[in-house]
Amino acid sequence: MKDDGQKNSFEYYRKAGTDLILRTIQKEDLLELWEVSYGPQADLEWMAFNGPYFQDSVLSWEEFSEKTTSKINQTNFALISFKNRIIGSLSSSWVDGKLQKWLEFGIVIYDSKMWGQGIGQKVIPLWMEELFKNYPEIQHLGFTTWSGNQGMMKLGEKCGLQLEGRIRKVRFWQEEWHDSLKYGILREEQ
Repeated sequence: MKDDGQKNSFEYYRKAGTDLILRTIQKEDLLELWEVSYGPQADLEWMAFNGPYFQDSVLSWEEFSEKTTSKINQTNFALISFKNRIIGSLSSSWVDGKLQKWLEFGIVIYDSKMWGQGIGQKVIPLWMEELFKNYPEIQHLGFTTWSGNQGMMKLGEKCGLQLEGRIRKVRFWQEEWHDSLKYGILREEQ
């Protein structure tokens, strides 16, 4: 099943706990997702850990809507919902483009008050299981983070991923050099 994550739609709904759900994004979710991630009342602390060296800007509703509409009902994006409220998202993308043999994923919990509560430990294994199921030809999943994101490093290890690579001093942020870190897991290790 070759797919770039943008062409084939799917319906995904999975409980990760009593009130924790992973599900496909729908059109009616866009405004709530923008409000929690970039809106005027959003807790933007997540941006300080999600590749801040790229200096991404806070997206307006129009920019967000245009960018995110393509993720509706797609295999490469899922929402994390807690007590019927969107709190985060999961994504995946091909590192090797059209070859589609090297898939990485990401997670963002937008509300910093929800950090450290084990949400990532519950949803990442389910997301990896879903990605391995949707792409039976891949043998490896991983993510990239940086040495300034201690939480993501610990989360990867707790979810069974191994540190596979460290590219030293390539991320420059707040007048300091940081390492880029690659974590991964093989299909048979999950």
